[in-house]
Amino acid sequence: MKLEVISPKKILYTGEVDLVQLPGKMGSFEILQNHAPLVAILEKGRLKIIDTDRNTHFIPLSGGMVKVRRNTITVLTEVAE
Repeated sequence: MKLEVISPKKILYTGEVDLVQLPGKMGSFEILQNHAPLVAILEKGRLKIIDTDRNTHFIPLSGGMVKVRRNTITVLTEVAE
């Protein structure tokens, strides 16, 4: 899957991933390969990324939204301070 994490100031992450875990409005959720199309609101929390090399990355978020379609995940957010 392709992931892009975008803030108003810069692209925070772009690359191929195996798993993304997000802080949703109604609780944490994960996105895996072939996930159904989705648009969701994100809360303040931590974005967890497991890339295709099995490395784990974390990005603190202050909220935002996520869109999933055809194995492409786009996260629009502000970085938490």
